[in-house]
Amino acid sequence: MKRPAAGYSAVEKRKSKLNPIYAMQLATIFIGFVIFGFSENMKGPAIPRIQFDFMLSESQLGTLLSLNALGYLIACSFTAYLTKIWGIKWVTVAAFAAMALSGILIYFSHYYPMFSISYFLMYIGNGMLEIGLAILSARIFVRNTGMMMNMTHGFYGLSSTVAPLIATGLMKVTIAGHMLDWRGMYLVMLLLSVIPIVITLLSTFPGDDISHEDRIPFKALLKDRVLWLMVLVLTFGVVSELAVGGWLVNFLEKAYRWDAVNASGMLSIFFLCFALARLLLGPLTDRIGFVLSLIIFSGFSALCTFAAILGGERAAFLFAVSGIGIAMIYPTVMAFIAKRYPKGSDTAITFTVTLMGVGSVIGNYLIGGVIELVKRMVGEDSAISLLRGLQAGYGFIGLCAALCAITGLILYVYLNKRKALI
Repeated sequence: MKRPAAGYSAVEKRKSKLNPIYAMQLATIFIGFVIFGFSENMKGPAIPRIQFDFMLSESQLGTLLSLNALGYLIACSFTAYLTKIWGIKWVTVAAFAAMALSGILIYFSHYYPMFSISYFLMYIGNGMLEIGLAILSARIFVRNTGMMMNMTHGFYGLSSTVAPLIATGLMKVTIAGHMLDWRGMYLVMLLLSVIPIVITLLSTFPGDDISHEDRIPFKALLKDRVLWLMVLVLTFGVVSELAVGGWLVNFLEKAYRWDAVNASGMLSIFFLCFALARLLLGPLTDRIGFVLSLIIFSGFSALCTFAAILGGERAAFLFAVSGIGIAMIYPTVMAFIAKRYPKGSDTAITFTVTLMGVGSVIGNYLIGGVIELVKRMVGEDSAISLLRGLQAGYGFIGLCAALCAITGLILYVYLNKRKALI
């Protein structure tokens, strides 16, 4: 047996021994983000079939999705509390278990009330998983935090990109003469949660041994101006990010008369830029600093969006390029929180993400409101009113990215004066 080389410290020995544990921790996070991406984005091909099978009106479908968003926010709000009681390991297991159980219940849901409850449970699991994975990442990635946060979220982006394609393929699969359809698709995809459950049960995670006395009190976090500024940065950034998925195809089809295939293709390119940016540009956030990164990347996204609107159809590719900038906001904010609040990251993350969720709901309503307002101002029956309305609505998305950069600049000045930049 080889003897340790001179200077081989006890700490290094310990790290060497812990490598398998660290590998399992990484597996939990990376596989978790892949499943998270699947569960959030496989609904696209299924929604029309769900609507047909249960004979739902548009308003009923909207209500279903709104209630699920509410369940997501509710889960975000209580996950930090459960983490303090159960520990992050069991909270993570519970999140994956809720998703697996929802898949089973969805498969056997032949009546709408049972289905809506099952779907609601899936979003409870999603909310718990988002907070749980963020807390795990904050505790584990103590070095190269920005790079690792962006890389893990990059896997979420990749799985989000392929989720609709996989879902569409699975719904057509026939097993023993029985087509899986949307119920079987949900069952198969959500039962993948069993894999990270097993890995999590066999692993250990740091941070649960921190005493309550050592944790940052919630009241202290509420008084921290930095955290409130970070809430604004994240909210503006995420509104800009999520709005693209909901409005880009609509904009291209109605403003430029693109067909569904080309418009959807541009959205796919956006998500590809989004995922690749997180995978490849993460190390830059560690080098130039988290706050400065937020300013640069959100500013870049805003410029691309405004240029795409002003440049007309020829500049439409810039809508996709804007994904490079806006992709970096969420994971970089999580990296900042992990560094600034090492003993209170669970509470800080829950607080920030919950308020961000509320803000993003409001933001999407505002986009629709801006479109309608501008259409009325231009003239309801005017041929150009729809174009101007859509341009104004998408301009609001760019404005959110710009406000993200401006808020980041305010935060930069505030921290720089106190020599507390990260």
